[in-house]
Amino acid sequence: MNQDNKKSNKKSKIYIAILIILLVIIIAIMATIMIMKNKQDSDNKKMAYTELIKNINEQAIEKIEMKVGSTTVKVKLKGENEEKTAIIPNTQAFMELINEKTEKGLEIELEQVKQSILAGLPEKLFTILPTVMMIAIIILIFKMQDFGNSGKIYDGVENKTDVKFDNVAGLDEEKTELIEIVQFLKEPKKFYDMGAKIPKGILLYGQPGTGKTLIAKAIAGEAGVPFISMSGSEFIEMFAGLGASRVRKLFEKARKLSPCIVFIDEIDAIGSRRTSSSGAESENNQTLNQLLVEMDGFEKNDTIIVLAATNRPEMLDKALLRPGRFDRQITISTPDVRGREEILKIHGADKKFADNVTLKSIAEDTAGYTGAELANILNEAAIIATVNDHKAIMQEDIEEAVKKISVGLQKKGRIISDKEKRLTAYHEAGHAIVGRFLETSDPLKEISIIPRGVAGGYTMYKSNEDKFYKSKTEMEERLIGLLGGRAAERLALGDISTGASNDIQVATDIARQMVTVYGMSDKIGPISLEDNENITIFGEDMEDAVGIEIKTLIDTAYNDAQVILKGNMDKLHKVANILLEKETITAEEFEEVFR
Repeated sequence: MNQDNKKSNKKSKIYIAILIILLVIIIAIMATIMIMKNKQDSDNKKMAYTELIKNINEQAIEKIEMKVGSTTVKVKLKGENEEKTAIIPNTQAFMELINEKTEKGLEIELEQVKQSILAGLPEKLFTILPTVMMIAIIILIFKMQDFGNSGKIYDGVENKTDVKFDNVAGLDEEKTELIEIVQFLKEPKKFYDMGAKIPKGILLYGQPGTGKTLIAKAIAGEAGVPFISMSGSEFIEMFAGLGASRVRKLFEKARKLSPCIVFIDEIDAIGSRRTSSSGAESENNQTLNQLLVEMDGFEKNDTIIVLAATNRPEMLDKALLRPGRFDRQITISTPDVRGREEILKIHGADKKFADNVTLKSIAEDTAGYTGAELANILNEAAIIATVNDHKAIMQEDIEEAVKKISVGLQKKGRIISDKEKRLTAYHEAGHAIVGRFLETSDPLKEISIIPRGVAGGYTMYKSNEDKFYKSKTEMEERLIGLLGGRAAERLALGDISTGASNDIQVATDIARQMVTVYGMSDKIGPISLEDNENITIFGEDMEDAVGIEIKTLIDTAYNDAQVILKGNMDKLHKVANILLEKETITAEEFEEVFR
């Protein structure tokens, strides 16, 4: 079926190409004819209509040639070999004039000739060209929109995936939850005999890169059934009703291939909450309504499981999430340290590692990373090792890959003035020193004033602990650490710069979440004010109170950072000078300053 689909797509592209070529040829022919005609007209001498009447009255005309259906005439004057052209405003009036003159004895040879096909072709083509172009454009749009029975849904594209649960790591609990789905797809009769109803739909949600699509493929691979994959955006089209038609076609195909799995990625594109708006929103509503109807319309013996993935479950319509449609909702979280190690084993199976590299140490240093990010780290490390002519991937290759992905590409060639280097050195030293005196701060890993990405320097910490909750103290100390760079600039240089803009933005977001989301303000209390509607419920003064509390948190953190640095100014100057000399400081070298 995949071959048939490729042939069909190839055929469709050929038709479109032929259509475009024909249009180009027609336009080229018309342009050529018009150019030739215009050139011919410009070569002939023209005569004004008033001059033509004057010559007729003076009997100076020997012959007049008229083309049927044309207002242009050729005039031959007596005693001249060259013909001239004139345009007649009204053919009937001109014929009456000639008849009147001939009746009075005037000798004028009037010859009427039929217009040639080529001569009238440009006008005819110009008449029908708009219609032809409109038809061509409509055909092209229909082709691009997969109108009718074309497109990958309708041509029966499905595949038997080779992905198995062994290829999925870091999701042990999720796999356990989904094993019964595999058993149902393999032996549906066993469940039906027991009177059990398997879930019609399962919603997988989690941040990008956590493995939602991978585990969906693994279910199909374990069960050995067709895997029909579509993106939510592929149902959204410009023609009213076309998205709903696509949904119907998708489920018609799924019933023919039953048992099978239908996977809709980014379902929030069509499954978002319905509105009363018109236009594109109305089309989305129709598409969602059709999806709801199709999921309700499964017969008892339809062995079809609908899997959907999203990273924004809060946007989905409630009707889509009710039992009987998406019965189960499974959160795909970022892996813990053991899960990260298993993921690294899978992606590192075909790579060469040096003896000093252990996957466990990589897993410990990458807390919070998704499976896709871990795979990217190993791939980048392999590329770096190859470029550096290493026989195997070394520890420094992996560390460079982590920095490249988390901070950005190193830019050693960037020319930086001594003044900016000094500012960056004090800024990063301020972050490091303030962080050292905060109890909840992660251990320091490295400080550098070598530019990476958009950053002029960076202070990197070891993320060797998986955290699922954050305390108020931890978030307050995070604010202090973020503002340590700005505080160092103020104290050491007597000035501030734009280098702290990202730190200030992140700090403001954290302070806002503490007040409006997590209810950590003593004055406002444990109230959710994340939505603007919630704020207005408590009156106009609440907005001012929220702003004051956010500013208080920021101001307090900034003052605390300055207090820490004022007590360690000698260390600040020393760390900054070492950075100016070496450009990069390790955790061990940093600790030497405090001994």
